[in-house]
Amino acid sequence: MRIAVIGTGYVGLVVGACFAENGNEVVCVDQDSAKVRGLRRGKIPIFEPGLEEIVTHNFAEKRLSFTLDLKKAVRKSDIIFIAVGTPMDEDGSADLQHVLGAAREIARAMNGYKVIVDKSTVPVGTAELVREAIRRETTHPFSVVSNPEFLKQGAAVEDFLKPDRVVLGVNDQKSADLMVELYRPFTRTGAPIMVMDCPSAELCKYAANAMLATRISFMNEIANVCELFGADVEMVRQAVATDRRIGTAFLFPGVGYGGSCFPKDVQAIVKFSADKKYKFRVLEAVEAVNATQKQRLLVKLDRFFGKRPKALAGKTIAVWGLAFKPRTDDMREAPAIPIIKGLLARGAKVQAYDPEAREVARGIFGSSITYSSNAYTAVTGADALLIVTEWSEFREPDFARIKKAMKQPVIFDGRNLYAPAAVRALGFTYHSIGRP
Repeated sequence: MRIAVIGTGYVGLVVGACFAENGNEVVCVDQDSAKVRGLRRGKIPIFEPGLEEIVTHNFAEKRLSFTLDLKKAVRKSDIIFIAVGTPMDEDGSADLQHVLGAAREIARAMNGYKVIVDKSTVPVGTAELVREAIRRETTHPFSVVSNPEFLKQGAAVEDFLKPDRVVLGVNDQKSADLMVELYRPFTRTGAPIMVMDCPSAELCKYAANAMLATRISFMNEIANVCELFGADVEMVRQAVATDRRIGTAFLFPGVGYGGSCFPKDVQAIVKFSADKKYKFRVLEAVEAVNATQKQRLLVKLDRFFGKRPKALAGKTIAVWGLAFKPRTDDMREAPAIPIIKGLLARGAKVQAYDPEAREVARGIFGSSITYSSNAYTAVTGADALLIVTEWSEFREPDFARIKKAMKQPVIFDGRNLYAPAAVRALGFTYHSIGRP
């Protein structure tokens, strides 16, 4: 099929590359000329495992192209995906100006029947808003489809090529048939293609992310209670996870969730529920718990070094991990941000290391922190080490080398990577989340 994707961010670029990988002719559109030029030269603007390979391969095979010309892309395509940003407004709602702007541009460019697909995460009712925006600009026939994405950063390519399910919100059989045919090659192993009304499809993504965020905040609350009673959250987690009704996913305590989806989607569902006079009390609590949990390591630091003013002033604190999760360079709503800001406010010096997010962090913190080239450089001369992101390379470090490099061997493990007794036996003072 001939496909256009409007937007080349985390979602749009993965969507375009993966459809091209299956033999479709795909053109990706963006307004950023430097970004388009870079993509044509094989420069991928984000870090996502496996993405560079399929972009490079399909561009070389001429199945994937990049352009600034939205009108030309729309005219040569049968299906147009809108994958632009929906940033969070100050009141927590999703800002739809880019989605509706793209819809109007698509409408003005149309030269016949088109299927316009909402791929961006949008609140319930957006499909109808898009439909009305297009209807005001064109007399050509069209269909609007809601097709939420369920891509995990760090595994987005695999998630798209091997989905758990495909959700399609449709209003007519013609667009339903086209979209089912488009996605059929991705579901040969039995993953369902679920066809439903647009409002239900729009709510699916929010409901899934809100449930996962709830599990994370719940386990963080359990971890905090474990600390009060001297219990071990790891033992509790394992016992809970063996219950077939619950399972193992998203039950690891830590320093809170971040990223482009969970914080934004939780706040959005709270907001659009409130617009209908419904108070979503559970998710309000989930959000509040997460905000508090991001301060948890700072509370432990204050307790260790003393609560007196300026107790951390002049101390050097090493931070391992800046991205909100491993296998990405994304720092949107990352726990590392409030943690580092808290350290700087206390007068501490910060030496940070992340395998991928260093340049992104530089755009946030500038020269206020030191960006280390590797994990061991970061701990050199440090009074304490904070582990904020669970990158694989942090799981089996050279503890003897760390101890020798640090001013004092103190670890605050925000991801519970190590066995407490083993690390203490190596001569470290060790603090983790929810464990004695």
